[in-house]
Amino acid sequence: MGRTDHLSPVSVDDLPIYPLRVEDRLDSHFFMVWERRRWLNSDMRLKGTPECRALFFDLINIAYDNSPVGTLPDDLDVLAKLVFVEPGHFKALCGLTYGPLHKWTRCLCDGDEVRLMHPMVLRSLTEAVSRKEDNRARMEAANIVKRLQRLRATVAGLHLDLSKNDAAIKWMDEWLNDQGCGYRNTSWVERSILAWSDHRLDLGRRSVRGAQA
Repeated sequence: MGRTDHLSPVSVDDLPIYPLRVEDRLDSHFFMVWERRRWLNSDMRLKGTPECRALFFDLINIAYDNSPVGTLPDDLDVLAKLVFVEPGHFKALCGLTYGPLHKWTRCLCDGDEVRLMHPMVLRSLTEAVSRKEDNRARMEAANIVKRLQRLRATVAGLHLDLSKNDAAIKWMDEWLNDQGCGYRNTSWVERSILAWSDHRLDLGRRSVRGAQA
């Protein structure tokens, strides 16, 4: 196997830990952020040969579909096949100062696998993952609001005063979730109201026992 021996030798124990995991996916992203001005003024573009620049860009695109996302195999023979270049020629290009693997470095993925990472690719992906998590959090918050609104409307049809009690609505929502209720029909909402009543009675009994103690 053709290890990327042209890279600076570093002990496995000293390799940086790649922060993204196999589980961190961006399957819905069919594009990548490309910092045009940064690229236009980079040493790689200004000093690399046209062939090396093309392969460099190709490898970045390939890394987005690898696992963990944004990494490449630490093997020149495999990389040569991925970019459709004869292995010997690819190895020679990688020996150049501004070769196809310019600024790609070894890292540890998921604790033990050695792969290649690039700081620019990692930064773009970290921002993309962060935006994905932010969007997910906003969607989850919006879904909770809608779910509570639907529950409140159903409760209002059964017990108008209770529907105005925010604490009761939130408690019943959690109770229904704990019961694994997927479809909240009237029967389930009635059961949640009874459970809330039992909960209030239990709190009352505890308060009385506490006062008597």
